[in-house]
Amino acid sequence: MDLITLVERIGEAPTAALFGVLTGVFFGASAQRSRFCLRAATVEFARRKMQGSVAVWLLTFSTALVWVQGAQMMGLMDADSARMMAVPGSWSGAVIGGLVFGIGMVLARGCSGRLLVLAATGNLRSVVSGLIFAVVAQMSLSGILTPVRNQLAGLWVTSGGRNMDLLAAIGLPDHSGLLIGMGIAALALVLARRNNIGAARLMFASGVGFAVAMGWVLTYSLSLVAFDPVQVESATFTGPSANTLMFFLERGAVLEFDVGLVFGVFVGALVAAALAGELKFQAFDDAPTMRKAMTGAALMGFGGMLAGGCAIGAGVTGGSIFVGTAWLALFCMWIGAVVTDWLVDQTGATQTV
Repeated sequence: MDLITLVERIGEAPTAALFGVLTGVFFGASAQRSRFCLRAATVEFARRKMQGSVAVWLLTFSTALVWVQGAQMMGLMDADSARMMAVPGSWSGAVIGGLVFGIGMVLARGCSGRLLVLAATGNLRSVVSGLIFAVVAQMSLSGILTPVRNQLAGLWVTSGGRNMDLLAAIGLPDHSGLLIGMGIAALALVLARRNNIGAARLMFASGVGFAVAMGWVLTYSLSLVAFDPVQVESATFTGPSANTLMFFLERGAVLEFDVGLVFGVFVGALVAAALAGELKFQAFDDAPTMRKAMTGAALMGFGGMLAGGCAIGAGVTGGSIFVGTAWLALFCMWIGAVVTDWLVDQTGATQTV
């Protein structure tokens, strides 16, 4: 069955939701098996360890770059049509939101995507934190926090009515994105070999990056045949978490890519954990840990919405098409996380990465 036939049979929105599920399942299973987590990578970096988590994150990031840039060169994806690139970006939002998200990520002991994956394995701490994250994200999107977010985001925006394409702004040729991805991949493999990371974990880390490319290609393909405008997007968890929450609360909510993505990630991580015998209920260790996690989740909800994406949405998905504000947000997430780990964890009670 070709794509046009599928759209005619089930409709455009259900097709987008199906693509979200497919992307999410691949992402969730790969993230669960590779233990992909930006928070863990930043903590390793802050403590000058540069071990498995850093290698996995770099391999995921580079794989997304290689696949997405390769897809563009083959005409399977057009970054200019992606919503992240086609609308104005906020430099101030990237800086402030990125820092706030990074702080929250360390306090919550996982980014928003990691919380969803852990929730699927029975981690009740992540369930609570994930719900708080989704509620605050929705409050920031269209609730009482919206004026604050809009004011901060409006302090400094990109010019020309669009976001900045970093490759074009620097004057690099189109194929340079692919070369940058290959260079980062080489560094990741060097770190992986130095830390004796097994081939299976590396394969699944690459799978997370491939899932990002899958989302881009699928939604772009749908946009070419759909009658109504379709957002060209991929894996991210700030907006989708808020939209998924409202999908279950609003009677007229529409099932689209983002809702399918969240559902798919949960199912993929659940199945992967079950097959590996890693399903286990876990609760908060104590009250202080619970307070930190809840505070961190709230900060991530607001910070991710202000930054234009979470550690996945801005850090990998937006980064893979060289969105200017996404790279800045990712950089600020690293700064916020490193500083918070040093101030809260290294100088206070020691936590296990």
